[in-house]
Amino acid sequence: MSSPLRMRLTFWYVGAFSLVLIVFSVVVYFFVDGILRERMDANLRLTLQLTSSALARHLASGPSLTSRESGGQVGYSSIAEAFDDPRFPGQIIALLGSDGRVLARRPISSALVFRLPALPLRASPSSQFYELPESNSEADDSCRGIYQLAAAGTDVPLTIVVTDSMEPIGDQLDALQNVLAIAIVLALLLTGCGGWLLARHSLSPLAAMASATERITANNLGERLPVSSRDELGRLASRFNDLLSRLNTSFSQQRQFMTDASHELRTPLSVVRTAAQIALQRPERSDSEYRQALSVIEQQAGRLSRIVEDMFALTRADMNQLPLDISELYLDEVVADTTRLSSLLAQRKCICLITHDMQEARYRGDERLLRQMISNLLDNAIKFTSPGGAVNVRLCQVGESYEIVVTDTGCGIPDDLQPRVFERFFRADKARVGMNGPGGAGLGLAIARSIAELHCGRLTLQHSGPDGSSFCVFLPFRQ
Repeated sequence: MSSPLRMRLTFWYVGAFSLVLIVFSVVVYFFVDGILRERMDANLRLTLQLTSSALARHLASGPSLTSRESGGQVGYSSIAEAFDDPRFPGQIIALLGSDGRVLARRPISSALVFRLPALPLRASPSSQFYELPESNSEADDSCRGIYQLAAAGTDVPLTIVVTDSMEPIGDQLDALQNVLAIAIVLALLLTGCGGWLLARHSLSPLAAMASATERITANNLGERLPVSSRDELGRLASRFNDLLSRLNTSFSQQRQFMTDASHELRTPLSVVRTAAQIALQRPERSDSEYRQALSVIEQQAGRLSRIVEDMFALTRADMNQLPLDISELYLDEVVADTTRLSSLLAQRKCICLITHDMQEARYRGDERLLRQMISNLLDNAIKFTSPGGAVNVRLCQVGESYEIVVTDTGCGIPDDLQPRVFERFFRADKARVGMNGPGGAGLGLAIARSIAELHCGRLTLQHSGPDGSSFCVFLPFRQ
C-alpha cells in the first residue's frame, strides 16, 4: 500500500479537524468578547444609576442650583461629593455642563484618560453608550462609556458620564486568542500523528491484501487473501476470495475442457491420419481400398465437425450469445417428429422406441433448439440401451409447465457419477458402454441442459439404476 493514500487520508482528517477547531475558536472568542462587554456595560449602567441617585439625593437636600448666582458661578465641588466613592474602582465619573465642559470628575487623577466623542453629546433621560478606539498605535486609551441627562433639580442641564478602559478586555481577549492558537497547533499536531497512525493501522489489511494479490497468478489460484477482521475490509477480502474461488473453478474447468477437447479431437484425427498413411503406403491400390479409406476419413471428419459444432454451441450458450428464434409451435409435434427421426437409429440396434399418446401442447420457443435438445436425449438413451431394450418418450402438462420424460432400459449410471452426468466431455463409459462400442464426445447432455435453461427451464436426471435411466425436461409456459 503506497503512502500517498495514508497521507491523503491524514490531510483530510487534519483539514476537517482544523476547520472544526477554527470555527469553534472563533465562536468561543466572540462569545467571550460578548460576555465581557455585557459585563462592562452592566457595571457602567449600575454606576450611572448609583451616581444619578446619589446626585438626586444631594440636590434634594441642598439649595437648588442655577447657572449663575449673585456675583458668580456656582462651585460644583459640593456636587462632586455625591459620587466621591464609586462602586467600581477604575471607572471615571464626570459631570458635564451644557457646553460640554467637565464640571466635576472622580477620581481626579487616574491612569485612564478621560475621553469623549468628537461630536457633542446629546444627552437624554435614557442612557446611551459610546466606544472609542485607541487614539494611536502606541496609546492604550481605548474606552467605553455611558452618559445620561442628570435628574431634575438644577436649572442647568447636567450630563453624567461614566467611562471605563477597554484595555483589560483587550488583554483578556489577546490572552484567549493566544491560548486558542496554541491549543489549535497542539491539537493539529496530535491529530496529524493520530490520523497517520490510524490510517496506517486501518489500511494495513489493504497492504497485506495487495501483497497477497501480487503473488497470485493463474498457476496458484488456490491461494487466498488474509481476512484479519470482520469490518468492510474483511468483507472485501472475503468477497475477493470468493472471486478467486470462482476463477479457480473456471480455470480448472477450462483446463479440463481443453484436455478433454484435445483428447476427443485427437482420436478422429489419428484415425484420419492412419487411414491416409495406409492408403498411401503402396503406389497402387484398388478402387475399393481407396473408397474404404475415404469412407473412414469421411466418418471421422463428420465426427470432428459435430464435436466442433457442439463445442461452439456450448461456448455461445455460456456467453449468452446463442440466438433464440422464438415462435409459436406445438411441442407435441416437435417431440413426435424428433422421435420419428430417431426411430431409424433405434431400429438398427433393435431397440423399441415408444411414444406415448400426447395431447396438443402449444408453446413459444426455438423449434430448432428444442429439436436438438430432444434429439440429444434420445441419442443418449439409444446409445446406452442394449439391443432388445426400449426407450420411452412421454410429454405431459404439469401445472404451468410441460414435462418431457425420456426413459431407457440401459444399465444405469453409478451413484457416485450421477452428479457429474451433465459435465462437458463426461462419459460414464465404463459403466454404460461395455459391449455397445465407443460412446460420444460427452457433450450431448450438456448442450441439452443449456437449451432447457435458455427456455427458462431445467433438465434433471430423475432416476438411474440397474433397470435404466430417466431424464426429465421441465419447460415453463412462455408469455
